[in-house]
Amino acid sequence: MNPKYDYKGAHVLVTGGTSGIGATAAEWYRESGAEVTITGTRGSAAEYDVDLKGYRYLQMNVEDGASIDATAKALPKLDILINNAGMALPSLGLDEYEPEIFARAVNMLLVGAFRMARRTVDLIAESKIEGGGSIIGIASMSSYFGIGIVPGYGAAKTGLVGLTRVLAVEGHKNNIRANVIAPYAKTRPGSGFGPLPWSTELGEWMHPSKVAPLVGWLAHDTCSSNGELFSVGGGHFARVALVIHEGLLDPSPTIESIAAGASAMCGGATTEIGGPGPSAMSAMLE
Repeated sequence: MNPKYDYKGAHVLVTGGTSGIGATAAEWYRESGAEVTITGTRGSAAEYDVDLKGYRYLQMNVEDGASIDATAKALPKLDILINNAGMALPSLGLDEYEPEIFARAVNMLLVGAFRMARRTVDLIAESKIEGGGSIIGIASMSSYFGIGIVPGYGAAKTGLVGLTRVLAVEGHKNNIRANVIAPYAKTRPGSGFGPLPWSTELGEWMHPSKVAPLVGWLAHDTCSSNGELFSVGGGHFARVALVIHEGLLDPSPTIESIAAGASAMCGGATTEIGGPGPSAMSAMLE
């Protein structure tokens, strides 16, 4: 372990830390010296097939506000929150086009993440680690690509990006940074990935462990990013930016003038809209 990235003494909470991306992130922080708490839906850590002895385990249902509140109250200290818990409900055979199932997905993946951040922010504000506390959200490729089978999951994960920008603005006042990643990784061996069929090579290429180092770096004092979205998967890491086209300037618009200027509105030079907050809004309005 490189001592420069030693998290000894740091307290980390990874929701949904028993499998997939959450498990690899929890393992990365534990191996880097942090005291890691993970949550899962089962009654105890012993009920899982994997060895969870190196963690503090708390049972939590991310769909239940009272359960989230109880988890937050059980934490004596917290420096880094990894909001990871939740799933795509079609994996349970449920149809997210049904309004009740759609609402369930949003409650689980967006409202649950917000509630956990809200209930722990005062603890994170007390962080004494270099660089201050961090909140890291786990979004998805569906945050910017439309994936037909998961309308609720996609809407919630897109909302998580917007929520992260708000948390970054507010958290900055208390030395808390907030960032979000949109990973693509194979969390269920044996199944394909979009048009790609399952293979051992696919599993290795898109293993969730390749996401964990970015989750580790985002909370480190060498990282100045705040309110940013990063794409990560298969060994590729990239910041995802929001841009605005030069566009059409029309002080007296009509439907005809909009139609005539559509190519200008949709094309031309682009300007990146920076991080969260009023400065980015001002840049867009210039």
